Amino acid sequence: MSTATIFQIHLVLGYVPWLLCFRAYIWPRLKAMDSVEAQSAIATLHSFRFFGLVFLVPGVVGGNLPATFTTFAAYGDFATGVLAMLALITARVRSLFWPLVVAFNLVGVVDILVDYYHGVQVDLGAHAGELGATYAIPIIYVPLLMITHVAAFYLLLRPRSTPARLGTAAA
Repeated sequence: MSTATIFQIHLVLGYVPWLLCFRAYIWPRLKAMDSVEAQSAIATLHSFRFFGLVFLVPGVVGGNLPATFTTFAAYGDFATGVLAMLALITARVRSLFWPLVVAFNLVGVVDILVDYYHGVQVDLGAHAGELGATYAIPIIYVPLLMITHVAAFYLLLRPRSTPARLGTAAA
């Protein structure tokens, strides 16, 4: 089996365990939280995206990894992480918090989608070995990030009502 095929299988299957885990454990808790708590939990996860700058560190990724992929991936993650941190810092100032929640989710989704696009354009699967220590990021971390972005948008768009508390039956 080629490296590109293995990488593509990893990309697709990376979503399966996270979707199962999300459905069973994370989603019920997020739905039970009030809006600010739920968005803060999601922002906390995304605040670690500053780590994406690692794509620019020589020796962590191979020198033959296309810069058209690494540069956008690094700075898109960094911007998302900083926006998520700012959302967390401003959680008590709702007029700042909500725009920052929308901003980090929009920037984060665009980052991931453009990274997938760039990955296809540069045939990232053929260069998967060049990802080096960062190989786990698109396989393990990115699926959870995308799933939580979708959840964040769903929670932003749902009607504001009193959330069902854990351990209580919904009417």
